[in-house]
Amino acid sequence: MSVLSVLTKRLDDWKKQLAGIGFTFVFSLLGYVLSCLPGLSHIGPLACAILLAVAYRQLFGYPEFFRKGIEFSSKYLLRFAIILYGLKLNIDVIFQDGIGLLLKSAVTIAVAILLTIYLSKLFKANSQIALLLGIGTGVCGAAAIAAVAPIVKAKDDDTAISVGIIALAGTIFSIIYALLFPFLPITDIQYGIWSGLSLHELAHVALAAEPAGEEALAMALLAKLGRVFLLVPLCFILIYWMRNRKSVDEAGNTNVKFPMFLLGFIAMSLFGSYILGDMIPVTDGVMEIISFKTTFILTSAMVGLGLNVSMKDMKDKALRPLFAMLLASVFVSVFMYWISGI
Repeated sequence: MSVLSVLTKRLDDWKKQLAGIGFTFVFSLLGYVLSCLPGLSHIGPLACAILLAVAYRQLFGYPEFFRKGIEFSSKYLLRFAIILYGLKLNIDVIFQDGIGLLLKSAVTIAVAILLTIYLSKLFKANSQIALLLGIGTGVCGAAAIAAVAPIVKAKDDDTAISVGIIALAGTIFSIIYALLFPFLPITDIQYGIWSGLSLHELAHVALAAEPAGEEALAMALLAKLGRVFLLVPLCFILIYWMRNRKSVDEAGNTNVKFPMFLLGFIAMSLFGSYILGDMIPVTDGVMEIISFKTTFILTSAMVGLGLNVSMKDMKDKALRPLFAMLLASVFVSVFMYWISGI
């Protein structure tokens, strides 16, 4: 094969890859548009984009022409989004004001994961999806699921199903919280702490706590950031667990690579906590743009995962883990209401 033909083939591959990445970007944009419609605004662009991707797969099949670009989005853009997500974690604030909340956050994570796994075994549910849902419930929703999926070797369709479930369930819970707030015998601050310790994602915490005022919202986000912070040690625990499981590859060794993007997540957290804003001035507007781009990239990556979902598999695999996760979420809500000293 001549050099020219090799270059031509590579150029063609790059074009297909860029086209596939653009394909996921289109779905991401459509997800944002769809999330602006009444009734869908609470679900968020990520869940809307995944639903669109799943619907496309069922109606038109997998877009083979865009496969390389879609796989790039679901693998590499996903890791890049997790790295950028580290900017949302202000470690300094947690160490200064949230040590007590950090301990309670650890309880939330442990209870959510262990109870979801226990219930999934009780219901004979898919163990992989149950693990991802337990982590998503305990830590920070879709971002946590995306971060641990490569570590626990989750299938793309299992990851996409888990993300869709956690986004929808978290939205429902946050709305219920907001509706219950006026009738609960607690202060605004207590309500904010409870929301931050028990709801699934940052967006869900903000949605539930915002009606209670700025101070309640600040405490809610602080409590939630404690759970995001614990994603790092949780990943190391999962790496250790995977490397010590009985299942090994053909060579007789555990095949668990260290997720290098986790170091990027830690680095960005440190950068955002101690350099950005202090040593490098940055406006709130710039941070909002970074946050938007992070969510957009994560949404595009999730589109790639959503295109791998088969509705038949989703029906067969998701219902029992969903039921286990919902029961665990209810227990976490009640339990955290109690141990938070409310």
